[in-house]
Amino acid sequence: MPVGRPHHLIVDCPDPMAEARFWSALLGRPVTYRDDDFVVVAEDDTTSGMAFQRAPDHRPPTWPDPAVPQQMHLDVMVDDLTVAAEAVRELGATPLPGDHVFADPAGHPFCLIPRPGWARPVSLP
Repeated sequence: MPVGRPHHLIVDCPDPMAEARFWSALLGRPVTYRDDDFVVVAEDDTTSGMAFQRAPDHRPPTWPDPAVPQQMHLDVMVDDLTVAAEAVRELGATPLPGDHVFADPAGHPFCLIPRPGWARPVSLP
């Protein structure tokens, strides 16, 4: 049984609304949530998608040169934060500073988030 499922892919950027407009047009999906620092593009307001998070000191990645790495992380929705935190640690995740933030075995950060009310329970098959 899974511990969680993808919620949003979070992308760091200097201007969340500008980034969201680009991806909204590219993917043909609407902006479904916005505030000054965080904007979501998804099929609708009850669907996971991409989110754009303000990073004031953002430096664009220098792909493929690793001098400035990629800056994205996955939010994983879970039914129970405490149970999920223990489960991801057992799978090899390392806790990082922040609220329910972990690194996968290769060091990539991800966040556990409470399942939004609109989403079906994760524990259902």
